[in-house]
Amino acid sequence: MSNENEKFDYNNLDIAWCKGCGNFALHRTLKKSLEELKLEPQNVVIVSGIGQAAKLPQYTKVNMFNGLHGRSLPVAMAIKASNPELTVITHSGDGCNFGEGGNHFIHQITRNPDITVIVHDNQIYGLTKGQASPTSPLGLKTLVQVDGVTNKPFNPLAVAISLEASFVARVFVGNVEKTKQILKKAIQHKGFALVDAFCPCVSYNKLNTYKWYKENTYYLDSEHDPYDQKSAFAKAVEVGKYPLGIFYINNKSPIFWETTAAYKINKEPLYLRKLNITKLKNLIDSKRP
Repeated sequence: MSNENEKFDYNNLDIAWCKGCGNFALHRTLKKSLEELKLEPQNVVIVSGIGQAAKLPQYTKVNMFNGLHGRSLPVAMAIKASNPELTVITHSGDGCNFGEGGNHFIHQITRNPDITVIVHDNQIYGLTKGQASPTSPLGLKTLVQVDGVTNKPFNPLAVAISLEASFVARVFVGNVEKTKQILKKAIQHKGFALVDAFCPCVSYNKLNTYKWYKENTYYLDSEHDPYDQKSAFAKAVEVGKYPLGIFYINNKSPIFWETTAAYKINKEPLYLRKLNITKLKNLIDSKRP
């Protein structure tokens, strides 16, 4: 292996996912995207919560933080705020992001930190053996919902677009080239970038298979205007086949740290700043309510 290839080597450990799991395809595509963007591993951080998808940073030779269930987004925001020079990406499943982490998902969209949020959306809980997730379709029978899912599925794209998220997309991991193109655009985008990735669970979701996704999805064409919020929202709630592609781009919202006092005057990353003990002591000793 040449020195140049070693510089962008994202391979790490053997992987303990089920054979055929969609996570493999998304993992390979992510690594290829990072290599083509020539992002050095030491400048990349992948953050995750809990679940099969959340194991991904452990299998990738980059900086990583594996935290609590549903708590990847606040950690990712804090890392990026401390060092805006890093490329920060989160990887977790639909349950982790939209169930346990639902409130974080909503509030990080409105804060608009410059992070990429990749959701392995297999429409089921995989790690905990196949109960319904927030995105499971109505009627899906699981080991827990034996009579079928009765909760209306959560629509992450519609929520994100309604909150004027900075970048909203959906991919199917079975289409590697298009997934890679969208991942690269999301990672390069300045602002909160959501990529909802249809990622089949071959062990516990026998409905939403690779074949099912191929037959029940289509890609948005060039006539779709991603800067038109109303049009994007209409596509997000469209009944029938699921649209794929870049739904919405909003470049008008400021980045979180561009509006915070910590960076308005001093542009130096927080991690490089020296702690002023005197100012800290005065703050602690002050009588402010």
